[in-house]
Amino acid sequence: MLSERELWELFESTGAVLRGHFLLSSGLHSPVYIQCAKLLQHPELAERVCRALAAKARALGPVQAVVGPALGGIMVAYELARALGVRGMFAEREGGRMSLRRGFEVSPGERVLIAEDVVTTGRSSLEVAEVVRAAGGEPVGIACLVDRRPDTAELTLPVVSLLRIELETFPPEECPLCREGIPLVKPGSRPGPKT
Repeated sequence: MLSERELWELFESTGAVLRGHFLLSSGLHSPVYIQCAKLLQHPELAERVCRALAAKARALGPVQAVVGPALGGIMVAYELARALGVRGMFAEREGGRMSLRRGFEVSPGERVLIAEDVVTTGRSSLEVAEVVRAAGGEPVGIACLVDRRPDTAELTLPVVSLLRIELETFPPEECPLCREGIPLVKPGSRPGPKT
C-alpha cells in the first residue's frame, strides 16, 4: 500500500506540485495546483499509484469497466482498469458535453468505476457518471489519486482516493494573489469559466 505521505513525496519529486496562482476548472483561484500528469508520465509510477488506488477501489464492490474523463482521467482509467483486470475507457467533450466516442460502449447493468486524477468539485466525474447511466450502466463510485474537495462538498457517489487534501482556494473577487498582481495560470484541460 502507498501512504499519503509517500504519494505526496512522489508528487513533489516528479514536479507535480505547482506553486503560483492558478485558475481551477471550478472558477476558483488557488496558490497550489497538483499536475498529476507530471507523475503519470513515468509508467512505473503510474502503475504503482493506480495499483494502490485499485486496492482501495475494491471496497466499492466488483466492476466490469472503468471510465475516466479526458484528459486527466485517461491514464488513471487505463491503469486502474489494468490493475482490476477490466476494460478501460474515457469520455470526452463533444459540443460541450461529455460522451463516449471512438466505439466505446457501456452495457446495460454494467458496473462502472469512474476514474479521475484530481477531484476538486467532482463536476467532470459526475458528468461521466451521467453518460454511463444514459447508456444503462451503473456508476459505483469515483476513484481518484487526489481528492481536494472542501469538507463541505458532498457528491452523489462514494469517492475513494489515495490522498485527501484541502488546499486553499479563493473566489476571484476575493483572491489575494490577484490583488498582488501575480499572473493567473490555467493549467487544466477543461475550459475555464467565462470572464
